[in-house]
Amino acid sequence: MSMEISITRNPQPVDDARLAEILADPGFGVHFTDHMFTVEWTPERGWYDARITPYGPLTLDPATAVLHYAQETFEGMKAYRHDDGSIWSFRPEANAQRMLRSSQRLAFPELPVEDFVQAVDALVEIDQRWVPEGAGEKSLYLRPFMFASEKFLGVRPSQHVTFMVIASPAGSYFKGGIKPISLWLTEDYTRAGRGGMGAAKTGGNYASSLVAQQQAISQGCDQVVFLDAQEGTYVEELGGMNMYFLYADGRIVTPETGTILEGITRASIIELAERLGHPVEERKFAIDEWRDGVRDGSIKEIFACGTAAVVTPVGRLVWEGGEVPGATEGTGELTGRIRQELVDIQFGRAEDSFGWMHRIC
Repeated sequence: MSMEISITRNPQPVDDARLAEILADPGFGVHFTDHMFTVEWTPERGWYDARITPYGPLTLDPATAVLHYAQETFEGMKAYRHDDGSIWSFRPEANAQRMLRSSQRLAFPELPVEDFVQAVDALVEIDQRWVPEGAGEKSLYLRPFMFASEKFLGVRPSQHVTFMVIASPAGSYFKGGIKPISLWLTEDYTRAGRGGMGAAKTGGNYASSLVAQQQAISQGCDQVVFLDAQEGTYVEELGGMNMYFLYADGRIVTPETGTILEGITRASIIELAERLGHPVEERKFAIDEWRDGVRDGSIKEIFACGTAAVVTPVGRLVWEGGEVPGATEGTGELTGRIRQELVDIQFGRAEDSFGWMHRIC
């Protein structure tokens, strides 16, 4: 059943001149819209008090459970302005369903898919002037999140939960044009293991990746590659991206899920690639298969994907004592085509034959 959402408008919204400055160069995650969405949950009341209020700080007791036990999940998605001025989101039901799976893993109450989508739509609609024009791949980044808001230090699922949505205008991930990212292979750290939280979108997974990311940067690389925790043999994912390997025979291999995040962009690329005539294998993928495939030429392109970058080509792989170059110079032909087709669908420049886009207003 649809939520009843009360609305309290911000009495001091960002003025038009300042907003124009922000949208001209929004960066990422720096500026936030005039409002935020909130709904709360307790076992007795279920979800209640859905509301849109002026964006502002939260007041939390020092004993708030999330601060101590990290019971928290989130999503990342975008709203896009099409040339006719309409505003759309990309597969919001998939984000809602993934949050359901994350909630189950983190012992949270489940927010119904329709309520998740309604909450996101309501915030975008009230703050629609914050959605940039689509030129330069600008969009409005949306961050739904849920956290344990009970004031309690015992170790158990929180009996008070808060779900919120905030939004931030975002510029293109590639300011200087698309270029391959270099990757550091960490053999010191893993991101997730069997039975862990790797398939849930929760902050702890990202916190655990930060030291390895620091290691990558110190080695002159852009991102870090994680191997499986059990054998230290199989490629899993980057700090926040899924990976694909295109072979000379046209097939694509991507690491199987279970201990990695089931990306919305990942799933979309699988559908799109197969329609383009490239069968996709979801399976274990050994790091030696990567190294050998680049060296003998059987791997023709490597790329990664995520909400922010959409698709990015992958260049050299570096590890302690060695490296292999990228499979291609610059952006591979298929990598570029998949990226362009996805972006064109998102911004309304191509027919959405998959039914992925959701009109908000």
